Amino acid sequence: MKLSRALLALLMLALLGSCHRHGPPVSGLARVRAAGVLRWGGDIQGGEPYVYEDASHGGRLTGFEVTLAEAIARELGVRAQFVQNDWSALVPSLERGTFDVAMNGLEVTPQRVGRVRFTRPYYIFAARLMARRGDARIQGNLASLRGRRVGTLSNSFSYELLRHTGAEIRAYEGVEEPYTDLVERRTDAVLLDDIIAARYGQPKPELQVVDDLADGYYSVAVRPAETDLHDAIDHALARITASGELERILTGAELWNARQGRLRTWSDTDQRQMLGVATEGQRFGWLHVRLFAQGAFQTMWLSVLAMALAIPLGLALAVARLYGPRGVQRLAGAYVEVYRGTPVLLQLYVLYYGLAPVVSLDPRVAAVLGLGMNYAAYEAEVYRAGIQAVPKGQTEAALSLGMTVPMTLRRVVLPQAFRLALPSVTNDFIALLKDSSLVSVITVVELTKQMTITAIDVRGWAVPGALCALMYFAMSYPLSIWAKRLEARLARS
Repeated sequence: MKLSRALLALLMLALLGSCHRHGPPVSGLARVRAAGVLRWGGDIQGGEPYVYEDASHGGRLTGFEVTLAEAIARELGVRAQFVQNDWSALVPSLERGTFDVAMNGLEVTPQRVGRVRFTRPYYIFAARLMARRGDARIQGNLASLRGRRVGTLSNSFSYELLRHTGAEIRAYEGVEEPYTDLVERRTDAVLLDDIIAARYGQPKPELQVVDDLADGYYSVAVRPAETDLHDAIDHALARITASGELERILTGAELWNARQGRLRTWSDTDQRQMLGVATEGQRFGWLHVRLFAQGAFQTMWLSVLAMALAIPLGLALAVARLYGPRGVQRLAGAYVEVYRGTPVLLQLYVLYYGLAPVVSLDPRVAAVLGLGMNYAAYEAEVYRAGIQAVPKGQTEAALSLGMTVPMTLRRVVLPQAFRLALPSVTNDFIALLKDSSLVSVITVVELTKQMTITAIDVRGWAVPGALCALMYFAMSYPLSIWAKRLEARLARS
């Protein structure tokens, strides 16, 4: 009863937190000028030509958006300061005040128009469709993508174009990975901005451009209440464009083309057409609950299979370290130290992308292997401690009765070691449930990834976040109860 009340209170707090209202207009421009700094949010992971670390100049930040931000800040009479932020969370971070504006290839979409105030655009891009060379199945239209595996960036303009095409969308966090998967035949096509395609897709000889399907816009996003800051930046962009400085910036990055000519004559009518009709956030309903249930099933399925791999592999490593020849002991020890000493996220990247030229794994297979091999290192230490906790006299007694070492392990040592290790194994499985959220970087949509997708749809993080936490708890708490009962049963026996 107490647990039910606590969970109900958590959901009520989430609902109250999501029912906020925008306050009266505030002077964002006065704040920026008082600080003397225009803080703009972006993601270095987007890479060249947006914003990136120039190795030839000591890692100094460069890119056409860095130059543009400095020009805008100069027009406002302040200096520009870059703030690193995950690209998919730029809008939520802007809303909570992490920085003053968001400007990092942030595309104007109906969903974002309903949450932020966009300035006039500073770049007009095309959604470019690419496929493997000679693949006649992919045509220059969205209809040809029905039933195909299509890669794109999460929460992007292209993602919104694909949502209602019937395509199987593979959502990525980086810009290089979609084209790697396309080359490795793990997807059938990639739809992304032409800037990204030109630098990461077109240089690959195995790929070809199919067509440009739609025009989109990069714009500076400002919080809705800060109208004066929006107007000041909008006027600054107008002056930069009229003076020819914007053309020089884009030309220097090899981005100026015929489409950009429209920026010189940009009008209020063009702005209204670009913004279109803002879409309101969806109501959180049973459809989202069903999607969360699917994500929870994916999480549990991956975790169970990964733990089914980790347990026997960890046991084999523990036995090898304790009873194997010296060379085997060293190899087993090296495995444990390498996997414990490096992040599981890095291991997933190496397994899925780094080894792609050697072995091309399905995302779910790579997720199970990556998590299973990582947790095997931790299980090895748990079992090693359990084995060493069994009194040596029992092993000696078994050997004196004529048992072989393998038989002694199987009948005497390991059953007792398992009972001693059970609490730690349970704890590791619960930790694995949560670490499974990392597999979204290799395009697997599990519970946490589904939560982020839903949060964008409903324009709020509180309710999806609370439901996500509730589902993780619902999966892990029964396991804790079962483990305690099993411990008690084993203790009695």
